[in-house]
Amino acid sequence: MGTLLIDNASTLATFDDRFTRLSKASVLIRDNRIEWIGPASQAPAADRKLDATDMLVMPGMVNCHHHLYQTLTRNVPRVQESELFPWLVHLYEIWRELTPEALYYGTLVGLGELLLTGCTTTTDHFYVFPKDCPENLFDEQIRAAREVGIRFQPTRGSMSRGKSQGGLPPDEVVQTEEAILADSERVIHTYHDPDPLGRIKIALAPCSPFSVTSEVLRNTVQLARRYGVRCHTHLAETADEDAYCQEVYKMRPFDLMESLGWVGPDIWYAHCVYLNQKEIERSAATGTGVAHCPVSNLRLGSGIAPIPEMIAAGVPVGLGVDGSASNDSSDMLGEVRTCMLIHRHRTGVASMTAERALMLATRGGARVLGYSDLGQLAVGKGADLIGISLRRLGYAGALHDPVAAVVFCGDSHIVDFSVVDGQVVVENGRLAHLSEEKTWQEANRIAREMVERAARRTGVDFLSKDGPGLPVPRPSQDS
Repeated sequence: MGTLLIDNASTLATFDDRFTRLSKASVLIRDNRIEWIGPASQAPAADRKLDATDMLVMPGMVNCHHHLYQTLTRNVPRVQESELFPWLVHLYEIWRELTPEALYYGTLVGLGELLLTGCTTTTDHFYVFPKDCPENLFDEQIRAAREVGIRFQPTRGSMSRGKSQGGLPPDEVVQTEEAILADSERVIHTYHDPDPLGRIKIALAPCSPFSVTSEVLRNTVQLARRYGVRCHTHLAETADEDAYCQEVYKMRPFDLMESLGWVGPDIWYAHCVYLNQKEIERSAATGTGVAHCPVSNLRLGSGIAPIPEMIAAGVPVGLGVDGSASNDSSDMLGEVRTCMLIHRHRTGVASMTAERALMLATRGGARVLGYSDLGQLAVGKGADLIGISLRRLGYAGALHDPVAAVVFCGDSHIVDFSVVDGQVVVENGRLAHLSEEKTWQEANRIAREMVERAARRTGVDFLSKDGPGLPVPRPSQDS
């Protein structure tokens, strides 16, 4: 791969334990690791050079929760004012129309947005498997990730409880336990790279306590531990979920997952809005991670997770942009800004600084997903980093603190360059390996066709907020 020099950064923020910042600094990358950091005046020669003059250079951010296929169902009028359960019921009917082409382009869109807004490593939670799709549907996400060049830890998700078994999703998009576990093994064998800087890693992720059976949860985590991969699910996202678990299982959501073996440093949950202090302490004691998704939680009216309390207790916490239809964006820097603002409202201005929010998006996310060599800039660490030009009108008058400026200020969240695994994947604010125009055209075509097919099948006008919608059942106990 050779050498790459990131040269003459106005400010280089290392995100090390002391939050060291360097002025007029350069970084030499050899292959996929950082070999040297120092004054630009002493920068060594390299095979290629990126000029970082007037830029903030910092570690690439890590996205800990997403549903990339949902980029095709953003901003659907029918669910613009819906809470989680009605939102799910209506969008499941559109997601039933998912095809391999749709998953591929939806993934390209979301990954492209993430790269352009400062994310260099992401997970994804894909759990919708329509019965008429090929068995290797999940593989379309790997193909898309390799094309754009992002570091990717997708989760092979699952749902086993359709409407006929008391769940929310249509029976046409759920699978049997046998099919789920067999394909989980297949994707681990086919794609998982155990190297600390592996570009593709696999995790397993049953969707939620109300869309899979207890047996699927228990057997999935056992399978994952047999192969040394991580596990993920939604947890304690809404008051409805909390009430459901207490009614059906006679336990709170965290208690349920703990009883099934779902705690430990190889586990991370999305949301955790409704964890109490004792559960936070148990999460910290076991090293169980949390993906904080502030924009999605606000958009669906789910609440605000007690993140400052989790940080104080020692819970591993990272940020997630969440599903593109419950966020309607894959804007990583935007997520950081929202994180900073909502906790100032909830627990006081000092509870969430710009640096702390950025730390969650870098060091925090790397810890949650298990990348010990990512999230900071230091010799020997992985070469994932971004550059943001401060020579923009939105940063004028804000350069007293260049690092906080990209959270407090700015007229765009687009980064100028992004390096993943030592390779340039964003340059001059554009994706280096993907036609953005073609992807835009194809994604819009597919999105329109999916909505049209769902409308014909259900008789629901998804593009209108008026008229009859679909009934919203309440999840019930396993039948």
